[in-house]
Amino acid sequence: MTKTITPHLWFDKNAADAVTFYISLFEDSCLNNHTVLTGTPSGDVDVLNFKLWGSPFMAINAGPLFKFNQSISFFVYCGSEEKIDLLYNKLCEGGTVMMPLDKYDWTTKYAWVQDKFGISWQLDVDEIKSDQKIVPALMFANEKRELVKEAIDHYTAVFPGSRILMEYAYPPTFNMPAGTLMFSQVKLSGYIMNVMSSHMKHDFDFNEAISMVVTCKDQKELDHYWNRLTEGGQEQPCGWLKDRYGVSWQIVPRDMEEMMTAGNKEALSRATQVMLKMKKFDIEALQKAYRGPA
Repeated sequence: MTKTITPHLWFDKNAADAVTFYISLFEDSCLNNHTVLTGTPSGDVDVLNFKLWGSPFMAINAGPLFKFNQSISFFVYCGSEEKIDLLYNKLCEGGTVMMPLDKYDWTTKYAWVQDKFGISWQLDVDEIKSDQKIVPALMFANEKRELVKEAIDHYTAVFPGSRILMEYAYPPTFNMPAGTLMFSQVKLSGYIMNVMSSHMKHDFDFNEAISMVVTCKDQKELDHYWNRLTEGGQEQPCGWLKDRYGVSWQIVPRDMEEMMTAGNKEALSRATQVMLKMKKFDIEALQKAYRGPA
C-alpha cells in the first residue's frame, strides 16, 4: 500500500494569509495549488495545498466551525540556534508563549508557542535524522492521558510498514501507572508523528480544526483505512472520520487531488455535489460525476 499523510488545517477565512506567513518562515516551502470548491454547506471553500520545509500541508477556509487548540501541534526540529531563534521570534509575533525559549531537561533549547493564527508549534534546537523536519504531535490529555501506548500500537497496526521509533515512560515521581508513556515517536508508512500525554488538566481535546489526510491509490486501500480507523470511532461526511481517540482523519482517493488541480471547474463542481452526499468515498461514483454525461 502506498499513501501520503498530510496535515489539514481548517481556518475560518484567513487560510491564505496563514499559508503565506508560514511559507515565509521555512525553507523549501511553496504554495502548490489553490482551488475553490463551490456549492458546499460553507459556501465557496478555498483549498490550499502547500509545502513547508519539504513536507506537504493542506489548508481550507470553511467558516468558524472549529478552533485550533494545543491537542495537535507541530514539532519543528530546527537543527541550529540560528533557526530556532528566528522561528521563535517570528511565531511569537501576535501569538502566545506557552513555554518560553530556554533550556529544559530534555534539550538545550526548546519553546512551545501558539502563533497569531492559533496554530501551536513546539520548537527544538535538536536535529532529526530524517528529511521530515516538521512532525505533527498528538497530545492525549485528561481521561486519555494513559492511552498513548494503546494508540501507537493501534496506528502502527493500521498503517503497513510502520514502526515505533521511540518510547519514553513517565518517571515514578509523576505517580502515573507503571509504563504509562509520556512521549513516543512513530513512523506510519514512512511519515513521522509524535504522540504524547499530559499529566495536567486541560480544557481542550482533539477536534476537526486539524485533521490528517490519508491519500489512497484505489478503493481497496481507501476501504482498508476507512474500516480500520472507524473501529470504535465515528463516520462523518465527505470522507471524514473520527477514530476511537477522537482524532480526525480524511480518507481520500488520489483521483480527488487530480480533479482539484486539473482546472476543470464544471467537472469539479459535479464531483463536489456527489462527494457531499457521501461518507466513505466511492471512487467510481466520483469519477463518473467528474466525467459527466456520456
